[in-house]
Amino acid sequence: MQTVVQTPEGEVACTIREVVAALKKQKLEARHEAKDWGDWIHLEGSETVISIESMRGLTSTATIEHAEDEVDDPRLAIFAAFHQLGWIGIDEDGEYPLG
Repeated sequence: MQTVVQTPEGEVACTIREVVAALKKQKLEARHEAKDWGDWIHLEGSETVISIESMRGLTSTATIEHAEDEVDDPRLAIFAAFHQLGWIGIDEDGEYPLG
């Protein structure tokens, strides 16, 4: 399953470092990994990963790729971190709050 999150339209993008800090504030061991094909945030002890779009170090959109049947599901902590940054969720029905 995937969840797409982004900054509300017209809002300023943030840095990947700010995203990682927000995740760590939620007690998640987050690690940023930059690859030629994109940026990823891995969570220690979890198969859930976050694919994060960045342009010159700034980001305003991410896709959370949820692992199936995780014992310690990090979903609520991830949503809380992005909510703290002022981001929202996006699905086929439109925007929705993460908090």
